[in-house]
This record gives sequence, C-alpha cells and structure tokens, in this order.
Amino acid sequence: MTDTHVAAPAKTAAPPPDAPRNQALAKAALLLLRGRTLVVLVLLIVIFSAISGEYLTQSNLILMTKHVAINAILAIGVTFVILTGGIDLSVGSIAGLASMVSGGLLFKGLNFPGGTVFFSVAVVILIGIVVGALVGAVNGVLITRFKVAPFIATLGMLYVARGLAQLHSNGGTYPDLAGTDARGNTGFHFIGVDSLLGIPVAVWIMVLVAVAAIVVTTKTPFGRRIFAVGGNERAAVLSGIRVNRVKIAVYVISGACAALAGLLLTSELGAAYPDTATTYELNAIAAAVLGGTALAGGRGTIIGTVMGAFVIGFLSDGLVLVGVSTFWQSVVKGAVIVFAVITEQAQQRLQSGLTKRTA
Repeated sequence: MTDTHVAAPAKTAAPPPDAPRNQALAKAALLLLRGRTLVVLVLLIVIFSAISGEYLTQSNLILMTKHVAINAILAIGVTFVILTGGIDLSVGSIAGLASMVSGGLLFKGLNFPGGTVFFSVAVVILIGIVVGALVGAVNGVLITRFKVAPFIATLGMLYVARGLAQLHSNGGTYPDLAGTDARGNTGFHFIGVDSLLGIPVAVWIMVLVAVAAIVVTTKTPFGRRIFAVGGNERAAVLSGIRVNRVKIAVYVISGACAALAGLLLTSELGAAYPDTATTYELNAIAAAVLGGTALAGGRGTIIGTVMGAFVIGFLSDGLVLVGVSTFWQSVVKGAVIVFAVITEQAQQRLQSGLTKRTA
C-alpha cells in the first residue's frame, strides 16, 4: 500500500477589484480615439462659429465644402495607395499636369498636319483623367518592376510631372478656357463653378467618388486585396494575390483622382497654369492620416479620409476667416498632422492592450 499525494488545485489570482472599471474606461477611450476626427470637426465648428458669426452661414458652409471637395478627391486616391503601405507624393504635380494638358486642348486645340482640332469638354476631361492615370501607372511600374521605394519614385515623379506641366506652355498660362460655340468646346465651367440643387457640382462629384471608393474598398475582392497587401504583403503573396497588379492599380487610381481634382480646380479658376495644386499632396496625405489611415498600411477607411479632408478644409478656411496669418496657418496644420499620427499610434496601443486582456 502506497501513499498517494494529490496536489491541491492551484489558486488563480483574483482580478483586481477595479479591473472591470479600468477596462470600461479603456474601451471608452478607444471609442473616443476611433471617433477623433468627428470630435475634432465638431470642436472646430463650435470654436470658429463662436469667434465669427459668418462661419456657419449657408454661403460660407457651401464655399468651405466646395474647397474640401478638391482635397477630398485627392485624399481618396492617396488613401488607396497608403492602404497598401505605399505613399504618393506626386498627386499635386499630376493635378497640375492634367490641368495644363486639358487647358491646352481647350485654349489652342491639337495641331495636326491638316489643321487644328478642338475637342468637346467631355473628351477633354476624359483625356485629362487618362493622363493622370498613365502617370500613376508609371509610378506603379517603377515601384513594382524596378523596385524603387515609393517615397523616391513618387518624389521623382513630383518633379517630372511639374516640369512637364511647365514645358507644355513654356511656363505660361492658358487664360481663357470658356471655349466657343464654333469650336464646340464650351461648358468647362460646369464642373468647377456651376451648382445643382443649390450645391456645387464639385461637391456632387466628390460624393460620387467617395461612394464609389467606399464600395470598392468594402464590397469587392479588389478592396480586400488592397487591405491584405497593406496588412501583410508576404502573406498576400503566399495566398495567391498578385501584389504587383494591386499596387499598380492603386497608383493608377491615385493618378486619376489627382487629375480629376486638378480639372475641378482649373474649372473653378477659369484658367490653367503650371503651378496648379502645388503642395496639395501634403493636405491630401494629412487628410488620410487624420482620418485614421495608418501609414504602415492595412488600416483605414474612405469615410475617415473624407472627414479628415473636412477637418483640414474647415480649419484652413476658419483660420482665414478670423484673420490668422498664413505663417501661423502652416504651423497649425503641421501640429494637427503630428497630433493625428500620435493619436493613431495611441489607438493601436490601446486596442492591442485590450485584445491581450480579453484573450
């Protein structure tokens, strides 16, 4: 007969009495961080409307939203690229190049041996968007086939596209894009100046682009591939996703969106000049980051990007309205971008901590 010793069951440490409360606070903080863009937008509206009685007037809201539309379209295109872990610094220059190509076609037509041909406004707009898409395709090929880092490839294209825009008119401006009935190229002002149901056409275009982008990123296999590439490129390759094709496609989308934004800006100004949309790429990237798109890729939403564009636009116009110096405007914009990145990192750390606690 042998003695058997049964080990006493191990006692599990009881959770601290305040653990549920701390976890609830952490979840509330995470919810607040996820909705930070909306919170900032509401705060901006409250602050500027308190400072200036003209801020919330109907005319000013329409004007600010029209300004937002151009940056939002740029930012939507950039978001596609950032979601894959890339970056596109060339969108402002692509917008300028598309502006000059389309402006040249409207102003002086296209010379052929038999004479000069003028295209309709619809064809000119399509040509401008195709130009942007082709430049975006070149970016994609440089990055995927020649293994150039996205930052370097698009930085180089920033200078190339801007230089081509200047060469197109030898640095000059195409001053009158109204067209004539005889040439059949009137109506370019429609997309940048006119309104439908009291809302600028540019805003309607922004809504259409945003809805299309939301559907693509959330409801299609291509959208899922974008997130897969940005989340873990190696895993995406092993799962059979053609990563290079996805990357080229997102740069094409970015270039097309940049061209469309450039055409809207050109139509609003009524003239095409080589420096159109200079530095606009910074506002576009800022809108995407402020809207919650992670620069590392794999995380982000189109709705967040659009809201980020509203924050940037409403902030800029509000600072102008209350008479803040342009130099201080740059300081404030930079601080907002840094704040957006810090809060995005804080959100990820908090979410990771909550996941570990509940695992």
